[in-house]
Amino acid sequence: MSRIGRKPVELVKGVSASLSGQTIEVKGPKGTRSFTAGDDVTITIEAEAVKVTPRGLSKRARQQWGMTRSMIQNLVTGVTTGFKSDLEIQGVGYRAAVQGNILKLSLGYSHEVNFEVPKGVTVTSTKPTEISVEGIDQQQVGQVAANIREWRRPEPYKGKGIRYKGEFVFRKEGKKK
Repeated sequence: MSRIGRKPVELVKGVSASLSGQTIEVKGPKGTRSFTAGDDVTITIEAEAVKVTPRGLSKRARQQWGMTRSMIQNLVTGVTTGFKSDLEIQGVGYRAAVQGNILKLSLGYSHEVNFEVPKGVTVTSTKPTEISVEGIDQQQVGQVAANIREWRRPEPYKGKGIRYKGEFVFRKEGKKK
């Protein structure tokens, strides 16, 4: 039995869900998201809650049960509070600035990196060394943050680069004479 799948997904005030076949659509104050579940689970909407049950006892049905419930919970969280990923920039002369929908990064290259922000995601830079990525789709927010970080990963000797807020970077000792 899936401990995650057994719990119903509570629909908070201001959030509505509609079901058509295996596709559930959740509407909230921040927008609308939808998810199509596999044929191994049954989704039902009962009095301010969404319930997921498996259609059999096969291993795949039990796997899909918990995963589908988690996906629906992420839809509800996304349309109510949204998702956020914070990045820090460390290094002398490394900085970021947002102009319109383009994030301009100075990362020690001979040129400035212009990162175009995709639709559905908001990127802000409160300080020149901090970047905040926000949106209603958890996967898209994480992917955009990973793409920004990929321009200059934190290196192990001086720790320079773009890192997630609170990320630990293992430091190595340099050469000795």
